[in-house]
Amino acid sequence: MGNMFKCPGNAGVIQGKSVYQECSKRTSFWVLFVTILGSGMAFIDGTAVNVALPVLQSELNATVVDVQWVVESYALFLAALILVGGSLGDKFGRKLIYKIGIVIFTIASAFCGFSQDVNQLIIARAIQGIGAALLVPGSLSIISSFFSVEERGRAIGTWAGFATITAALGPVLGGWLIENHSWRWIFFINIPIAFLVLAVLLFRVPESRDEKYPALDYYGAAAITLGLGGLVFGLIESSIYGFYNIAVIASLAIGVIFFSLFIYIEKTIDNPMMPLSLFKSRQFAGANIITFLIYSALGGALFFIPFDFIQVHKYSATKAGMAFLPFILLMFFLSRPMGILVDKYGARVPLIAGSLISGCGYLLFSLAGHDGEYWSNFFPAIVVLGLGKALCVAPLSTSVMTAVSENNVGVASGVNNAVTRTAALVSIAVFGILVFTFFNSRLDLHIETMSFQDYVKEILRDQRIRLAAAELPHTIDVEMGKHLRYAINNSFLHGFNMILYISAVLCFISSAVAYFMVPTKKNMR
Repeated sequence: MGNMFKCPGNAGVIQGKSVYQECSKRTSFWVLFVTILGSGMAFIDGTAVNVALPVLQSELNATVVDVQWVVESYALFLAALILVGGSLGDKFGRKLIYKIGIVIFTIASAFCGFSQDVNQLIIARAIQGIGAALLVPGSLSIISSFFSVEERGRAIGTWAGFATITAALGPVLGGWLIENHSWRWIFFINIPIAFLVLAVLLFRVPESRDEKYPALDYYGAAAITLGLGGLVFGLIESSIYGFYNIAVIASLAIGVIFFSLFIYIEKTIDNPMMPLSLFKSRQFAGANIITFLIYSALGGALFFIPFDFIQVHKYSATKAGMAFLPFILLMFFLSRPMGILVDKYGARVPLIAGSLISGCGYLLFSLAGHDGEYWSNFFPAIVVLGLGKALCVAPLSTSVMTAVSENNVGVASGVNNAVTRTAALVSIAVFGILVFTFFNSRLDLHIETMSFQDYVKEILRDQRIRLAAAELPHTIDVEMGKHLRYAINNSFLHGFNMILYISAVLCFISSAVAYFMVPTKKNMR
C-alpha cells in the first residue's frame, strides 16, 4: 500500500533512452489516452486490494501471513522486474511489450477474481506483478517516444495527475465494490478496461523501439528476483515456523546468496540494470537511503491500517477506503508547489522537515487506541502524515536527478523507483514479524490474568496467526467473550502501535540522513 503514493514508474526512467518520432495530434491524444487507461488498472488494483485484505482473510479463511503474500507476491515481481520491463520495450518494441503487459495483467486479474482459495490468489497476484512490471514503465516509455522534449513534460504531468487520481479512487472504489458486490470485482473490473486499451493500441498507436539498444541484464534480473524472493519468503514464514525452522533458514540463505550475486553481477557486467557507480555520489546514496527509510515506514504501517479500521474499529469497507483521502489530496495539491520551492531553495530543508512531520503523524496515529472516532483521532494524524509526505516527494526526486550527470538521469530515477518498491516489500515482511511478536506477548499477559479453560487456550493458540480476526469459541459465555475480544483487539493495537513507533523512528533517522547527506541548494550539482 505504501506504493500507492508513488507512481510505479518515473519519467526519468525513460527520458534518457527514448527517441522521439513525430506524430499527429490525433495520435498523440490516443497515446496519452491508452497509457493513462492501461497504467490506471495497475494503480487502482494496487490501492484497492489493501482495503480488501481483511475481507479476504474472512472469506478465504486466510491467516495474516496468507494475505501478506497476496500483497508481497505482486510487489516482489514488480520491484524486481520494473527496470527490466522498461528496457524490454526499448529493445523489442514499446507497443509490443506494453500489450504483453496488459494481456498478462488482465489474464491474471481474471484468475484473481475466480480464485477459490488464498493460494490460487497468491499465484495469480504474482503473475499480475509481472504484467505490471511490463505495462507501467512501458506507458511512460511510449509517451516519451511520441512527445517532443518541449511537450513531454506536460504529457507526463497529465499522466501523473491521472495516476494520482486513480490511486485515490482505488481504496474508495474497492471499498464500495466489496460492500455492495464482492471483492472479486476489484479484479474483474480490469477486463473491460483492458479490451478497450488493446483495441486502441491495435488501431491507433504505432510501434517504436531503439534499434541500437544494448544487451539486457537478464542475469541481474534473475538474481535480484531470487534474492528478494528468498529473503521475503524467509521473513514472512518465520512468523509461523520461527527463525530456527530449516525451510526458513534455507530461504534466508538463498536470499542472501542471490542478493550478493546480484551485487557482483551489477559490478562486473557492461550494462547493469543498477549501476553501482551511482552510489559513489554522497547525495545519490543519501537520497536513496531516505527513500528506503520513509517508504519502509509508509509501506509497513499502511499494510496494517485496513485491519485496524475494519477488524478492530468496525469500519465498513467503504469508510475504510475513504479514510485516507485527505492524505492523497494533500499529496495531489502540494507536490507541484513543493517542486517549485525545491527548484528555488533546494531539497535539504523540506526533506528534513517532511521526515520529522511524517514521524509526528505516525505518533499521532498511535494515540487513537480503542476509540475509533475518525475526525478526532484519525483525521489529524492522516493530515499531518500527508503533509509530511507531500514535503518529501518532490525533494527526493530532485535530489536523485541532480546527484548524477545528465546522461545518467534515467537510470538513476529507475534505481530510486526500484528502491521505493523494495522498501515496501521488505518492510511488510519485517513489520509482520514484529506485529506477531508484540501481539503474542500482550495476549499472553491477558491470558495470565483471565481464568480461561484449557480448551479455550488451545483454540486461541491456533487462532493467533489471524491476529484481530481470531475467532472466539461459541461455547464460552457472552461476558467472557467480551473480555476475550477486548484482549485480542488490545493485543493487536499493541502490536500495531509498536510498528507506528518504529515508523516514526525511521522517519526521524531519515531527517538526520537528509541533514548530513543532502547538500544545500548552492552545493547541489
